[in-house]
Amino acid sequence: MGQSRRKQVGRQAHDALNVKARTATALELLRRAERGRVPALLKLKHELMAQSPFVYFRGAVAVMAADLAALPNTGLMCQICGDAHVRNVGAYAAPDGRLVFDINDFDETIRGPFEWDLKRMATSLVLAGRESGHKEGAARGAAEKCVERYAALMRQFSRMPSLDVTRYQVHRMGNVHPVHDALLKAERATPQHTLEQLTAPVNGQPHAARRFKESKPMRTRVTGAQAEKVLGALEPYKEMLEPQRRHLLGLYRPVDVAFKVVGTGSVGLRDYCIYFEGIGTGDPLFLQVKEEAASAYTAYLPEAQGAAHAGQRVVEGQRAMQVQSDPFLGWTHMGGRQYLVRQLNDHKGSIEVADLAGGGLEAFAELCGELLARGHARSSDPLAIAGYLGQGDGFAEALGRFGALYADQTERDWQALRRAGRILKI
Repeated sequence: MGQSRRKQVGRQAHDALNVKARTATALELLRRAERGRVPALLKLKHELMAQSPFVYFRGAVAVMAADLAALPNTGLMCQICGDAHVRNVGAYAAPDGRLVFDINDFDETIRGPFEWDLKRMATSLVLAGRESGHKEGAARGAAEKCVERYAALMRQFSRMPSLDVTRYQVHRMGNVHPVHDALLKAERATPQHTLEQLTAPVNGQPHAARRFKESKPMRTRVTGAQAEKVLGALEPYKEMLEPQRRHLLGLYRPVDVAFKVVGTGSVGLRDYCIYFEGIGTGDPLFLQVKEEAASAYTAYLPEAQGAAHAGQRVVEGQRAMQVQSDPFLGWTHMGGRQYLVRQLNDHKGSIEVADLAGGGLEAFAELCGELLARGHARSSDPLAIAGYLGQGDGFAEALGRFGALYADQTERDWQALRRAGRILKI
């Protein structure tokens, strides 16, 4: 079956890009995706995206989704991350407390053609490579290495028992310099560290009750009726938790609520943090209640239209792709909007683009390819994908070319945003 899909789109034809097929400009696609967001925060979102082509890319999933949908695809469907880029892989704590490194952002997750994740990751590697001082050949070569490792591991998965595929662990992470740095950051990101970073004693008294620090517009305390609404949204969330998780959450009491601006693409969505205490201030727990919209790919995938709760989509997609997930993952609703619930900053650590300078880019690219292969294999038929990919490097070379082409287009779209910003004085 996988080999037959080469008739739909040849492996070396994946370097195609048809920007003329856009039915709207990149700026208009962004505006459509921003409908319903907090208007006061959209200026901040555009200011962030104007910083660099890579930061723009992080906030412009809606643009790339439209561009990918205009191209022929393999029709080999799996659970895709939807926003696969180098900043969306990182470290976090597994339920047993061990640090793991995996894809860790699933706001755009959906069932879609497997190559869409690879094309977005390839582009991100080229953009990150350029930004971290690599020559063009090295940046494009990293994208190719990513896809080569993906293909090699997918061929391996096609020969393994299904249970072994679901349990497969990607090794040698500590030997990849950027990953080593991210794991060190995650090791330091304890709940106590988060407590010191995000909260302060009331009236500055060392043993007084603690409250969220304010840093407007990035973090603002929420009180009164709005705080009650946020806390009330925990009730439907608790109902979908496993009994042991519900019991654990019941050992904590909510202390304070804040509104928090997060990420780049998510700026403008409603995002709340809840600070809980167990046995005093030495036992903190932080939950994030984050608004989720439909995936940027939904309009282009007929089977996904009319899908259920957006928070549930994210949770189920994350569990499908990750070997181990946050034990507090769940979903809820508030005021007609849909939300994801998860732990905030529990031993989380991500890489910075600057971490990819020097020899770290290629090794990190290979690791990204392996993580995507594992996530895709867990939620699809690795035999079909391996059958499509075959043994040669033509597919990887085509995606290297695509990554460079789309990075060039991203830079043009970024310049258009900057020009519009000067006109609108964002």
